Amino acid sequence: MIQHNHQTAPTQFVEAAGVRFAYRRFGKTGAPLVFNMHFTGTMDHWDPAVTDGLAHDREVILFDNAGISRSSGEVPNSVEAMAANAAAFIKALGLAKVDVLGFSLGGLVAQELALTEPQLVRRLILVGTGPRSGEGMASLTPEAQPTFGARYDEPDHLWLKVFFTASEASQAAGRAYLKRFRLRVDDRDPEVSDQVAPAQLEALAKWGAPRENQFEYLKAIAQPTLVVNGGTDVIVYSVNSWILQQHLPNAQLILYPDANHGSQYQYPERFVRHVSLFLSEEDAPASARR
Repeated sequence: MIQHNHQTAPTQFVEAAGVRFAYRRFGKTGAPLVFNMHFTGTMDHWDPAVTDGLAHDREVILFDNAGISRSSGEVPNSVEAMAANAAAFIKALGLAKVDVLGFSLGGLVAQELALTEPQLVRRLILVGTGPRSGEGMASLTPEAQPTFGARYDEPDHLWLKVFFTASEASQAAGRAYLKRFRLRVDDRDPEVSDQVAPAQLEALAKWGAPRENQFEYLKAIAQPTLVVNGGTDVIVYSVNSWILQQHLPNAQLILYPDANHGSQYQYPERFVRHVSLFLSEEDAPASARR
């Protein structure tokens, strides 16, 4: 049997909820880890150092949610609808229990998925993300607006600004990430259409809008949760990770130094080690939780 990795895993398709979802699966058997992508990203925006690193010990599943790249349908304008699509996709694969990783916008989807489908989600990993009505989450942050609005000689250089700090060490890590990011050449996902960003921005605005008792919903997410971010994230402010950890019943927090929104890409080996340890832990008894 061929053992695929990030570069070689074939793109497959499954139909659910009226959507033809594009996805890839690789790694070992066992409880799968389902990845949920960031704003305007596709399966090929994941870092192979992370996906292949985690695939050493478990199966990794990447997918494009509705309306993204080769998946059919339209991008919903709410996080709740995105999570419903993610649940339909997971169930269409015949999976009864998965671990879920969500990055940025994908972290909002992952929270909603754990909340509405608790029997489906075993453990939760939230990276560079935040809670409903979090700090600076009602719109793009003042730092993010010029970053996403600028023009770049090399389009990929956008991610050097979004994911990494201005320090020499962080930018060097960013350039290494961009090399890994483009390693897959065959069967690569097309970039998203012009309709994706407006719908996702509307979903982000609804999630981040001010409301009363905005963090109360987090108490209902009982799954063990690992929250990870850079210590100086200016896209989704780092304080939002602390808020998540404080209000989730069973959560731990890691902040990486001199790191912006893509801390897991700046420290891929460390991130893989931390996530692998977290996913392999035995669930703590209820009496040991906060």
